[in-house]
Amino acid sequence: MTPNALTASPARLSFGEAFVYWLKLGFISFGGPAGQIAIMHEDLVERRRWISERRFLHALNYCMLLPGPEAQQLATYIGWLMHRTWGGIVAGVLFVLPSLFILIGLSWVYMAYGNVPAIAGLFHGIKPAVTALVVHAAYRVGSRALKNAWLWSIAVAAFLAIFALQLPFPLIVLAAGVIGHWGGRFAPAKFSIGGGHGQAAKSLGPALIDDHTPTPEHALFTWRRFGRVLAVCLALWLAGIGTLVVLYGWDAVLTQMGWFFTKAALMTFGGAYAVLPYVFQGAVEHYQWLTAPQMIDGLALGETTPGPLIMVVSFVGFVGGWTKAIFGPDALFLAGAVAATVVTFFTFLPSFLFILLGAPFIESTHGDLRFTAPLTGITAAVVGVIVNLAVFFAYHVLWPQGLGGRFDWPSALIGVAAAVALFRFKVGVIPVVLASGLAGLALTFLRPLLA
Repeated sequence: MTPNALTASPARLSFGEAFVYWLKLGFISFGGPAGQIAIMHEDLVERRRWISERRFLHALNYCMLLPGPEAQQLATYIGWLMHRTWGGIVAGVLFVLPSLFILIGLSWVYMAYGNVPAIAGLFHGIKPAVTALVVHAAYRVGSRALKNAWLWSIAVAAFLAIFALQLPFPLIVLAAGVIGHWGGRFAPAKFSIGGGHGQAAKSLGPALIDDHTPTPEHALFTWRRFGRVLAVCLALWLAGIGTLVVLYGWDAVLTQMGWFFTKAALMTFGGAYAVLPYVFQGAVEHYQWLTAPQMIDGLALGETTPGPLIMVVSFVGFVGGWTKAIFGPDALFLAGAVAATVVTFFTFLPSFLFILLGAPFIESTHGDLRFTAPLTGITAAVVGVIVNLAVFFAYHVLWPQGLGGRFDWPSALIGVAAAVALFRFKVGVIPVVLASGLAGLALTFLRPLLA
């Protein structure tokens, strides 16, 4: 960056310019939450300088605390901060909309042609790559969040709590927040943004929303605005669930999907990687909308499409609507598309509520260690939960019939190769997934010749 760029103030940003950027982001936001946050950091903090590093991290830590997809919530937060409520709505919706349409199309291909050997072979190769991607995501988040032994200890404790003790994630989040609170009081350098490195962030020049930029008037907390946002979001939810009950009844598949994914959005924390075990338990084991292998295939599709990784729930909805034939055997695509849309609506509505409701309060706390230290502790705990998810997927991929069954050596080799490509050679998500899929396809056609 040139000296002039370090001193020049960024040009004023219009709503139209922001709209174009959020639309573009919706189509290029690959790589799961870690990759999407990295894209936004590079674009908004380093290149465009719409927001400073500290304000960006403050917003991110709040989004990490919330249930739901942190990358989409971060886009909503920044859009709201720059252009009021409609700015946040536009940023959040455009982050999701392209991937919804893409996933509906890919889910149709999967359900209509998934038993074709070529398609099955592709997914057989992609599954171990997905496991490697989850491990890599844990590394990327951990490398940013775990800056000292205190935070490492929280991450390890979180992993043991959810893996060995099977404690609920909300309890882990609460404990991490409490530890962060007391840690911020007794060891503030260890729980400040930056993890106690003692170095100031590299100067990137002034930003539109800088470290000391006063909070915009629309971002100031008022009880009147709080009540209005809460009333509108509750009305939207009641209208959605009420319409489903009136049209189909409470026990119908679509109504139960709306209710289940509302609970998933409200009760699970830590972003997509943390919510997936909860979704697996409900959608696969309880409601039986899809099978465990289909769930992993859905995650593979989510990893290879733009948008938040939690969009895998749209795949869950599509497969559930198709499998249950909710509109009859002659309208399977319509059933899947409607179910995917319903699931997406109920999954993301709470995310808008949390940002539009809580962001004004959070904006009043930036730079206040009393509020940032608990969020730092929670971020560290999330790393441990992501590692647990990697173990969860590795088990299903490497022992597809359970621990008593055979070990899938081809999947193990593909997974190791994918991990080497990600960690050692810094290969992007899409090339890794495509190469792994092609390896699985090649094995499908070579296996009969080698038998």
